[in-house]
This record gives sequence, structure tokens and C-alpha cells, in this order.
Amino acid sequence: MKKTRHDWHRADAMTDEEIHAAALADPDAQPLTPKRLAGMRRIPQVRIIRRALGLSQEEFAVRFHIPLGTLRDWEQGRKEPDTAARAYLRVIGHNPKAVTEALRPKS
Repeated sequence: MKKTRHDWHRADAMTDEEIHAAALADPDAQPLTPKRLAGMRRIPQVRIIRRALGLSQEEFAVRFHIPLGTLRDWEQGRKEPDTAARAYLRVIGHNPKAVTEALRPKS
């Protein structure tokens, strides 16, 4: 990667309008329009859910019956959860106790 030097004095001297125009001129930094935003899928952040519950990957996988390799693939961005898995993760995120109870073997 080529190292570039930035003229921070020039950047500091720019007006808000100039900064906005420069950002819009960058094809890789276009703002999200309501149409583009509506077309995006929300994917539950598995790592955030797992860490909020204070569980290791192994513990989370066992508790919620998710293959460990699948969980790791999701967390590392190699794969995305399918529609059913996204719904399941959303439920785990909202009410992990209910999911744990539902999955507990009956005595």
C-alpha cells in the first residue's frame, strides 16, 4: 500500500461545503439513500450477542445448538447467516433465557 502525505493545513482550511463536495466526489464514499438503505439486509452481530451473554464461542454454540464451525464462519465474516438463522439470532439477542429454556431437554 502506497503511503500518502496529507496536507492537514489545507484540510483544516476547508469550509463545511467544500468538505461535503469533496466527500460526494469520492465514488467509494457515497451517502446511503433511503432506497439503498431499504434494500440492505440487517444481519445480527453474532459476536456482539455472544459477548453480551458472556459466553465463549464453544459455550454459545453448545447452548444454542449451533455448529461451532458455522458460528466461527459467521463471526469472521466468511459466511452470512441465512434467513432462518438471522431470525434465530434475533430471538437469542432479545430473549436468550427463553431460547435456553425452550432448548433444555425435558426430564
